[in-house]
Amino acid sequence: MSNFKLGIIGAGFISRFHAKAMQLVRGVELAGVYSPNSGPKLAALAAELGVGECTVYDSIAELCNNVDAVCIFSPNYTRVDTMGAVVDAVKAGAALKGIIIEKPLGRTVAEAQTLVDLAKEAGVPTAYFENQIHMKGIRAALAQLKPQQESMGPLSLARSSEEHCGPHEPWFWDPVRQGGGVLSDMGCHSIAVGWYVLTPYGKPVDFLKPISVSADTSLLKWGTREGRKNLMDRMGVDYAKSPAEDFATGIVTFENPETGQQSKAQFTNSWMYDKQGMRLFMDGMGPGYAFELNTLQTPLQVFVGDEAADAVADAETALEKSTATRGLLTVEPNEADLYGYVDEIEDAIRCFSAGHDAFLNFEYGLEITRLCQAAYMAAERGVTLDLRDAQVQKDLETYTSLIAQGRGREVLHVQQ
Repeated sequence: MSNFKLGIIGAGFISRFHAKAMQLVRGVELAGVYSPNSGPKLAALAAELGVGECTVYDSIAELCNNVDAVCIFSPNYTRVDTMGAVVDAVKAGAALKGIIIEKPLGRTVAEAQTLVDLAKEAGVPTAYFENQIHMKGIRAALAQLKPQQESMGPLSLARSSEEHCGPHEPWFWDPVRQGGGVLSDMGCHSIAVGWYVLTPYGKPVDFLKPISVSADTSLLKWGTREGRKNLMDRMGVDYAKSPAEDFATGIVTFENPETGQQSKAQFTNSWMYDKQGMRLFMDGMGPGYAFELNTLQTPLQVFVGDEAADAVADAETALEKSTATRGLLTVEPNEADLYGYVDEIEDAIRCFSAGHDAFLNFEYGLEITRLCQAAYMAAERGVTLDLRDAQVQKDLETYTSLIAQGRGREVLHVQQ
């Protein structure tokens, strides 16, 4: 049986991370890439990792005609045009078995809806890549606590956070191109995994109904004079003019449609975490039971003294977003598997091969986008947003946050 051929559009950080994940996925190969700037680099990495003979294609159409499924890993601001090109290729005869988009599905609800509509127009199964729901630790916790859920009732409080020192690429810091700040970048992860762990075991991922959202968005580190200078020097992004939030926190309240029981998911995200590297923290509490997951609790630690650290700077070989090369370092030997990337690729290939959507599809990605944008709206208005209000839902359909419009100074504090 031949390998399932994946093609990637875009060759940045997330594409490289998925290429590493493919080392642990059976029956798949990275068969092609389209990227105007970095395609050859991703092809070279694929060869180095042994995950396939990755051909660099000159167009999206050419890529689509030579792979089984395409992964849209290009920057947020290119997603609609890129998806349009994929749909055109399908209409012209490309026999794709699936289309994958990395989070977030869209920068706004309207943009996410456009992507859902385009996928329906193409008639091709979809996968929304939200890796944290696929984390082995999360899945194991819920499976372990299944008997307790059945006897005592489901979890009623979930807390999730993702924090690191900030993105790799300049466009990620630009609120207009990215779609906001840390809430758009990472809040989608934390909201999604909170919703997932609160869902009664065995129920669909959208079983619980979101009924309200409250949120705060703040600019704490990167709005200072020192922070702004750092960003300008490294990324060419001016947070004195168009800042984005570097800290976001909030609560989504859900209701069980069968019992009426309410549950809450608290999310916290920041680009301010300057410890060992990226930290994912999740916990859940039910009647008489609980779980806790912290990705920085690793069995491997490495110590590097000053003299040895001066010899080589290799911070991110230990951990994504690590800012230190000396002292006691947390090391994750296999981050791609730890964070759920391996499992989400396996799920997509299995489902596409069977002719249907992945566990998480574009429609689910649309609902996560809706919740993220509701959090921005709640923060802007300074209220707890009632998601059962028809006017609120109507407003969300055309809403673009002030931050995503480049008007962040109107709602964020920038040091004078």
